[in-house]
Amino acid sequence: MEKSRLRSDVHAAATELGYVFTFLLGVLLLTMFSVWAWDIETATRDRWNENAIEANMDDIASAIERADEASRIDGAEYAESVDWRVSEADESRFKLILTDSEITLVDEGGTLDTTVLISGAGSGTHEGEIYLGGASKVWVVHNNGITTIQLDRPQS
Repeated sequence: MEKSRLRSDVHAAATELGYVFTFLLGVLLLTMFSVWAWDIETATRDRWNENAIEANMDDIASAIERADEASRIDGAEYAESVDWRVSEADESRFKLILTDSEITLVDEGGTLDTTVLISGAGSGTHEGEIYLGGASKVWVVHNNGITTIQLDRPQS
């Protein structure tokens, strides 16, 4: 009868440990790559949001300046639609506020607050406050000495 005895062989165990460590190194590298790619995507989205909002605010400020120019003509009425560029931000929480010296975007849920100064060189006053949720156009209207911003097309 043959007796079997246990041998102490560490070569197979070392190979298995090498496989485990190689797998864990691969998981670590893939995780680092995923986080890196996610950071790039997030930074790009934030930059596009900021650029779209800046362009929107500049367009609205320009329309307000044109309304101010029209307001210096006696009895003139003026209306202009400005296309609102969409962004990936939550625009339902955006509020536009028009005062005599500036137009302000308030982002009630984030960090995209911005202000654009306007000359206020018109013969009337400026006022208005609108929420931009679902808006595709912003109307700049001068009527009866008041320049306003609104979402609805003005009725003649």
